[in-house]
Amino acid sequence: QLQLVESGGGLVQPGGSLRLSCAASGFTLDYYAIGWFRQAPGKEREGVSCISSSGGSRRHADSVKGRFTISRDNAKNTVYLQMNSLKPEDTAVYYCAAVRRVTCIMTSVEYDYWGQGTQVTVSS
Repeated sequence: QLQLVESGGGLVQPGGSLRLSCAASGFTLDYYAIGWFRQAPGKEREGVSCISSSGGSRRHADSVKGRFTISRDNAKNTVYLQMNSLKPEDTAVYYCAAVRRVTCIMTSVEYDYWGQGTQVTVSS
């Protein structure tokens, strides 16, 4: 069974950091570009970051540039999202997704496999 499982979410104060993990089971991520998406209450799902299958290319949304970093460890079949300088507007459910292609894209409809999501809440 192909599965993505996110972890690492939680409650953090503004200015704090979290690292999200996305672990794959049932398939290898080597041939998949990975994206991180988020959805806040009452808002549409938006692309946050994505990384190519090799890890050589990355993209970040303007709203998180300089604060978030996506990385991957194919040996561990895991992708990470390091989130620093968190703001209340970063509060959302964060999802990772996989698509079998080399280059990464920030369009959610292109992705084939999705995790269940992990809640990130930034509040004092």
